[in-house]
Amino acid sequence: MKKLLVSFAAVCLLISNQHVSAQTEPLISPRPLILETAKKGTLNLSAATKIIVHGLPAEAQYLKDKLSLIAGLNIPVTITPKASKNNILLDLKENPAATYGKESYELTVNTNGIKISAADKAGLFYGIQSLLQLITVTEPGKSATVPYVTIKDKPRFGWRALMLDEGRHFKGEKVVKQLLDDMAMLKMNVFHWHLTDDQGWRIEIKKYPELTKIGSKRKDSQLAWRSEKRSGKPHEGFYTQEQIKEVVRYAADRHITIVPEIEMPGHATAAIAAYPWLGTTGEKVEVPVTFGKFKDTYNVADPKVYTFLEDVLTEVMALFPSKVIHIGGDEVLYDQWKSSPQIQALMGREGLKSPADVQIWFTNKISKFIASKGRRMMGWNEIMGGKVHEFTDDKETVVKEKLDQGTIVHFWRGTTDMITSAASKGYDLVNSYHIYTYLDYDYKEIPIRKAYDFNPIPQGLDPKYDKHVLGLGCQMWSEFIPEVADMQQKIYPRLAAYAEVGWTDLSRKDYTYFQNTMKLIENHWKKEGVEVAVVDYNARGEETKE
Repeated sequence: MKKLLVSFAAVCLLISNQHVSAQTEPLISPRPLILETAKKGTLNLSAATKIIVHGLPAEAQYLKDKLSLIAGLNIPVTITPKASKNNILLDLKENPAATYGKESYELTVNTNGIKISAADKAGLFYGIQSLLQLITVTEPGKSATVPYVTIKDKPRFGWRALMLDEGRHFKGEKVVKQLLDDMAMLKMNVFHWHLTDDQGWRIEIKKYPELTKIGSKRKDSQLAWRSEKRSGKPHEGFYTQEQIKEVVRYAADRHITIVPEIEMPGHATAAIAAYPWLGTTGEKVEVPVTFGKFKDTYNVADPKVYTFLEDVLTEVMALFPSKVIHIGGDEVLYDQWKSSPQIQALMGREGLKSPADVQIWFTNKISKFIASKGRRMMGWNEIMGGKVHEFTDDKETVVKEKLDQGTIVHFWRGTTDMITSAASKGYDLVNSYHIYTYLDYDYKEIPIRKAYDFNPIPQGLDPKYDKHVLGLGCQMWSEFIPEVADMQQKIYPRLAAYAEVGWTDLSRKDYTYFQNTMKLIENHWKKEGVEVAVVDYNARGEETKE
């Protein structure tokens, strides 16, 4: 395994352990479900310590590398049935019922040593993350200490996601890996990768090379919303399939699933610029240099378009092992469909009453194809046909078509009524309500306190529907954020707040504890070279408009 970035503990706990001593319990982010420190004392780690493991080479090597970076300790990995004192035991339980369940772990530190137990490898990995945050280096290269503690922990939600939009501005492999490292530290487990949009196609598709030859490039970039100012320089970039494989592997080592998003049937201008026959009008277009909503849509009445989309999705699914494939589906402008003889003929043949019905009909065809490959489709909440936008919906439209039942609905507008409507019909969903989770919004609109207070299960939702709320996503849209430093200031420190929303049980949330933890986390990020925004942790923020 490649050398990993210096960990949270390497930077933060080398600086000072005064924050820990001032607390009733050690500082760990996200805050664990149960954390007990009944017995005072610390365990000493030294060159004599061993990592004892039963068939878990990847997790053991990860821990070994981290301890080397943190404390300069060369701690060997040993496969043995018995643990001795002062060692670290990684214990994958044969009986999952013995622990809390998926992704859960138990961590004990006492006079006998350290033991991390879990029902799965992800749980062991998260136990390691908590252990790393507990370490204080006393003498680099010789010794470190860990406080006596008992932790029993599990996530509140199984879907804890960060989305990065590279369709608008390409950032590159190094930036993505940095995000994955910080997600892993915070026990986030889904990286939602927005790889295509009107302004750029960012993934190599071997059967259709023009997608990247033409679709990954644009002549200029708008600098601000509704502004005539341009950057004055071209923008381009895409990932080869080999680069995609490397990033997927890197994420998997950190127990992060990458969910790719390939937009359809709207946000498709870059693809149509590459292959004009994909579009409803068939006309040539250029990759846009401005941002917003565009009328270019795939011609969903043309069988060749389905062949194209199935070919693309086949290559995508060969690269991404994720069981979930995101197809976007948001902000589709229906102007071209309304004036297209082919689309109107399709509506007549299939008995479709409105363009919204056409979109659901199309989405269901794609869903069936994805399901035939053993995967599950996900899309933004417009795919249900509900009135999400004042600018795209026909107010009088009553949608007749019904979205396939197995679809995961991703709410970027997540009011209680909208979520109840989906959950009551049996749909699973992820809540990414924009007024709480959009990282491109400034800190006046979404201060860190507002992000921390977000609840993916909205107030007023009948508890019988809670099981359908899989979790949350926070979204880093990049229309007007071309620079990595600006992007980082939007993400950091809010990322830690969203991690706690996804992991920590409501009964354990404590904003003062979180603030104290953030002092350490911010120091870690700064030492990594991350641009961390200076924020007011007590700000409540302005009311965000729908």
